[in-house]
Amino acid sequence: MQTVVIVIHLMIVAVLIGTVLLQKSEGGGLGMGGGAGFMSSRGTANLLSRTTAVLAAGFFLTSLVLSWLASYDRKPTSIVGNPPASQSQPAGGATPVAPPTSGGILDTLKKADEQQNQQAPSGPQAPRSQ
Repeated sequence: MQTVVIVIHLMIVAVLIGTVLLQKSEGGGLGMGGGAGFMSSRGTANLLSRTTAVLAAGFFLTSLVLSWLASYDRKPTSIVGNPPASQSQPAGGATPVAPPTSGGILDTLKKADEQQNQQAPSGPQAPRSQ
């Protein structure tokens, strides 16, 4: 569904660009040229103005539909008050780091680093899959 609306949207955009470029401006634009044509200059201006208005309305409509389609599958979520799903214990028997009783986060990280250094193996080992 969304692909169909995108294709229609792009076709409207291409035709809208063409009609805007065909309109007569102060400098002439791409619509410059003489009196040879199937309509008078006033009739052509009215036709191009109305076509531009209809295409602009179609552009806004397809833009709104695309926005609605993009948000259709999105589910509302809140980052406040959501408990973590399920916390599993780390593999390898690692001891969890206790919350700090005094000091800051740097002291806690230093203690955790010291605990890891005490438990570190003496020689190089191959990495283990988790």
